[in-house]
Amino acid sequence: MKKLVLTAALTAALPACAIDIQRWRTEDGAAVLLVERHENPIVDISVAFKGTGSAADPQGKSGTADFAAALLTNGTKQLDEEAFNARSEDLAIRISSSADAEGSSVTLRSLSRAKTLRPAIGLLRDSLASPRYDGHVFKRTQGQAIIGLKQQLSSPDFIAARAASRLNYSGHPYSASAYQTEQTLRTVTPEDIKAFHRTHYARNNAVVSIVGDINKQQAEKLVREILRDLPAKNQASATIPPVNPRAAQTDKQPFAGKQSQILLTMPLIKRDDPDYYALVLGNYVLGGGGFDSRLMKTLRDEKGYVYGASSSLTPLRESGPITIGFATEKANAADALATAKQVLADFIRSGPTEAELQQAKDNITGSFPLRFDTNSKLLGYLNVIGFYDLPSDWLDQYPKKITALSTRDVASAWQRRVKPENMNVVIVGE
Repeated sequence: MKKLVLTAALTAALPACAIDIQRWRTEDGAAVLLVERHENPIVDISVAFKGTGSAADPQGKSGTADFAAALLTNGTKQLDEEAFNARSEDLAIRISSSADAEGSSVTLRSLSRAKTLRPAIGLLRDSLASPRYDGHVFKRTQGQAIIGLKQQLSSPDFIAARAASRLNYSGHPYSASAYQTEQTLRTVTPEDIKAFHRTHYARNNAVVSIVGDINKQQAEKLVREILRDLPAKNQASATIPPVNPRAAQTDKQPFAGKQSQILLTMPLIKRDDPDYYALVLGNYVLGGGGFDSRLMKTLRDEKGYVYGASSSLTPLRESGPITIGFATEKANAADALATAKQVLADFIRSGPTEAELQQAKDNITGSFPLRFDTNSKLLGYLNVIGFYDLPSDWLDQYPKKITALSTRDVASAWQRRVKPENMNVVIVGE
């Protein structure tokens, strides 16, 4: 049900040309970002809310934020679930909702013609301000979540991710979903999600992103209508506390089967991190570049320990994790882990070669056209910029900052920030 903090974050991509982001705030403090695209008569809208993710779950009621978000688009006070779905189908719109660790969002895709967009916006407005939260719909969703959790707990990948989140973020809100159990899910009630919605969803913590066939004047009216019936201010804090460093730990868990799932991980990178670009570029060389990466070349090609090995960064408002992961035969687990640690240590000590650095730059920048070929893809990046208060030219500046980095810059950042002795280790299936 929940995406753990270890889940891969939205991968940064690079624009081939400037993207004109129009940006403003409403009187109540809602952030609005607009990119006009008039090639097709379509509008994509995302309304996100800071501080409404699993990190805000009430103590002992893990799953509350997920349920509150998921059921936003399952009916309103005026329309039950069946009528809501029928209305969406009549308008030929797509509307959905979800939550992660730090927030939640509702997305809408509609034709831009007024006879479709106006009622679609009304449906979105009512979903945000007056969700129905029917008891029988909640019960069904709760049951599905419990079944889903049981299924996930049979996966070594999921077990390892939960364990890593607990080691990285013990006592921190980022680890809330890692402690989710059938009991915590059953403890949540419709009254809990109604109270959560009432105290956490408001105009002042909203981020509205819009891409498509609409101009700024139209967008301003649209945003006012979307947020109109929400409270002006949220009653709960949307602040995420800092992540305090902890001594590295190892968590070994038995699991049937021939393979061990292994993770090395530690809290590392923020969305506005001063070392963001150097860490991202270095990660491509270490393990983010597929078959070109050092981890793959060593663990797979040279040693034959694994089919695949990778490293990833998950930037968050506070320190998101770096994670090295792979699966190997249990007989090779100790050697594979030692080898992965050595690859990491060597990379930190020497940094990338000139050839590796150039290849990483070329691949990161060259992948841009596929990242922005639809409104919905661009919408995701606008949401990141607005949600994390990044500069409006973040996408346009990205290639310049990536290109400007030297091997020394990357090595320096990794030497200062990534300490092998601080990496937590998870082994599922000894």
